[in-house]
Formats: sequence, structure tokens, C-alpha cells
Amino acid sequence: MCPPPPPLGRSRKRSAHAFDAALDDTELTAARSALAGGRWSAVRSLLAATGDDWDRRGHRLHVLAQEPGTAAWAGDWRLAEPDSVDAAVLLAFATVHRALADKARPEAARDACHEAAGLAPSDPSPWLALLVLERAIGREEDVVRLFDEVRHRYPEHHHAHHLMVARLAERHPETGQDPLHEVYDFASWAAEQAPADSPLAILPVVAHAERYRVLATAGSEPSDPAASGHWLGRRARLVMKAAFDWWLEWEREDHPRNRVDLNFLAHAKFCEGRPAEAAALFQRIGPHATGAPWSYPDRDPYEAFHAARRAALGTT
Repeated sequence: MCPPPPPLGRSRKRSAHAFDAALDDTELTAARSALAGGRWSAVRSLLAATGDDWDRRGHRLHVLAQEPGTAAWAGDWRLAEPDSVDAAVLLAFATVHRALADKARPEAARDACHEAAGLAPSDPSPWLALLVLERAIGREEDVVRLFDEVRHRYPEHHHAHHLMVARLAERHPETGQDPLHEVYDFASWAAEQAPADSPLAILPVVAHAERYRVLATAGSEPSDPAASGHWLGRRARLVMKAAFDWWLEWEREDHPRNRVDLNFLAHAKFCEGRPAEAAALFQRIGPHATGAPWSYPDRDPYEAFHAARRAALGTT
């Protein structure tokens, strides 16, 4: 029996170099540094200022929750201000990350998320935290249900769509290179449903990378994505061209997870054998590389990113 695919954005091979999940959010980086130094007020102000920018709120909560001391600090904040939605949601995210690291029980994480959701019925963030948890350890029906909860509150939720695509890509690995696989249909449907300027336009590219991860892990695709024909089929080429054209028109530099999309698109263009287009994307990415998809299926993401970047830019 083949081993299961690694969770989204993770490889079994750990890089000696860490990627910064904050990406280009300098306000988030500053608040995270303040929290690490015991100065919690910056986090409180950051979350208050983020308001109902749901993609940015989810991104910031997800990143802050990964800090080792966040759960303890958020727990103290929760006790001091029982009615604080921000405290409850941050504690929920932090408890999810502790559960994924086997430092807390999944039941405790689920309880924290449901408690936060009760305080903020319109906020998709507690449901996103639950989705992060169940995407890693839960049943598929729970993942679908939680995605619907997020989408009901914010139909364009970027992170939630990425999580859903990653899970759908894992269905039926035995079918191999099936251009009609449901993950492609889902990604195309989501992109079509979104407004013209929505970064969900890149979702079909993400679906292609996630399906490659599954197939390569199962042994039906080579472990070097650039050596795979996965990006060379007619449908794949149409998807890559549409996504690149969208980026040229809209770019959406203002979106908090813009660099996530650019990494997926640069990876696709490099694997497609379009170095000039990949080079333009690498220039926009700058230092903000992401683990996914460069780690797929089991690669050192730092080495894979920089090797592709050097090849595309013609540098050494």
C-alpha cells in the first residue's frame, strides 16, 4: 500500500531553511515580533484594525497561531476579556496548531473553535481554523461541511479554497492523469463563480499542482515535477495561460496571500517549460517563497525554489 500524501504544504523532507509564513505583511511581522518579546498589545491592535477583511484576518490569525507562546498568551487574554472575539478566535487557531503538533487534543481544538464561532456568527475564521484541523486529520465529509460553513460566510475565502482543492486532489489517485478529475472541475467552477478580479482565478493552477503531488506520491508521476508531462497537456496549457493572463491584467498585489498564488504560478510556468514567464513571476515573488508547491512531492522546497529561480533568471 502506498503511503498517504503529505499534508498540504508539507513535505516529509524538512528544509534547513525556514519560509516566513507572514509573506510580505510587514504589520503582521512587527506584531509577531512584539508578541515573541512579550509585548502583546501590538497583536491586539493588529487584529482590531484588520476588521472584516476576512482573507487578511484568516492569514494573520493563521500565522500568529504558529508562534510557540501564542496559545498561552491568548488563553490569558481570553480569561481577562471573556467577550473578546479576537481573543477567542486566536486561541482557537493556536489550539488547532497545537493539536496538529500533538501538543493538544483535537477535541480541545474543536471545542475552542466552536466557542469562538458562537461569539462571532458571521466570522468565517473559526470555521477556517476547524477546516485546517480536519483537512489534516478529519473525515472528508467534515472537510466538505466546514468548507461550506466558511463559504457561506465569505464565498471567496482564499485559504479555504486552497484547503478544499488539496483534499479533493487526493480522491482516486489510482485514476492517474485524468483531465476530468473532480478537483479540476471544482477549481474551474470556483474561479468562474468569483468576480473577475478575484485571485481564485489562480485556483485551477493550484489544483494542477495538488493533483501532481498526489500522483507523484503514488508513484505514477516522476518525483521531479519539471520532468513530468503533467503541465504539458492541452487542458493544462489552457489553464496556465488563462491564469498568467489574469495575473498580467489584475495581479492583486494588495491581497494578503498574493505570494502564495505567485509561487504556484511560477512553479507551473517553470514546469511547463516557459522560463521567461516564470522569470517575471520570480521577480514579483522576491524573497517571499512558500513551501508549497516547491516541496512537492518530497523535495527540499528551499533548494527546489532557488534552483528553479536561478534557471529561469539565468543566474548562478
